[in-house]
Amino acid sequence: MGAISNSPSKEAIRTTQLGIIVSIILIFIKGISGYAGHSYALIADATESGADVISSGLLWLALLYAQRPADKGHPYGHGKAEPIAAVLIGLFLIAAAGWIAWHSIFYITTPHTLPKPFTLIVLFIVVAVKELLFRYVMRVGVKINSQAVKADAYHHRSDAITSIAAFIGISIAIFLGKGYEGADDWAALLACLFIIYNAVKIIRPAFSEIMDGAASDDLVAEISGMASLHAEVKLVEKCIVRKMGLEYYVDMHIEVEGTITVFDAHEVAHQVKDELLQSNLRIKDVLIHVEPYESGTNS
Repeated sequence: MGAISNSPSKEAIRTTQLGIIVSIILIFIKGISGYAGHSYALIADATESGADVISSGLLWLALLYAQRPADKGHPYGHGKAEPIAAVLIGLFLIAAAGWIAWHSIFYITTPHTLPKPFTLIVLFIVVAVKELLFRYVMRVGVKINSQAVKADAYHHRSDAITSIAAFIGISIAIFLGKGYEGADDWAALLACLFIIYNAVKIIRPAFSEIMDGAASDDLVAEISGMASLHAEVKLVEKCIVRKMGLEYYVDMHIEVEGTITVFDAHEVAHQVKDELLQSNLRIKDVLIHVEPYESGTNS
């Protein structure tokens, strides 16, 4: 079980480290290109990459903290740090969108020079890099079922969206010429709506996890099905599953023949628990309550 539980955290940390490195490189590329190319949309895009670095750094710390073993003050471990980080990443996205929107409005009302054509090449490369990074991080997030890693992926997708909006705005400004200098600023403003939308998508499931929202029906059915495979288990009366970081805690009520001894019933519960812990479902702990089975009733 140890290898199963540690691997997802290590994989999550690797994706986070990669995201930080890529975002730092893009900050300099977009910031310098935006300043030299007279494009506020590109400068705003660099700001979005800066938010990526902050949020990814926050995620890195949260994942490290979430790996701490259970202690007296936190008997269920520190896994909640992971969805809390996801909520904070979503809030960072909203803050970044507000910052970009405020400056976009300022530049829309302020006369400025048309952006340079070379900024389109820079943006094309940025979009490609960020979209590839989004797909990689999201694949890992789905694989290990981490809301925080998925949130980090959406942050990269938001960066790609702002870059696409900047590309469209700069293209309009360059091809239509004087009088359309503010097109890339309007593009940056429009991108803020997509960023906020992604932020909400990040915050909602993470907040549900913090509030011990129910696990998926498929996972509950799979866990119940594994317990039901035992001939001694006549009925799985109740199965409640909650997620703690990258792992799950299970509370289960099973029914066995009322004529068997307490010792035998205890052995059945232990067998079910051990099989669940040894499965690939990343179950951290199982609490099983045993009740007598009565034919023709549901207890």
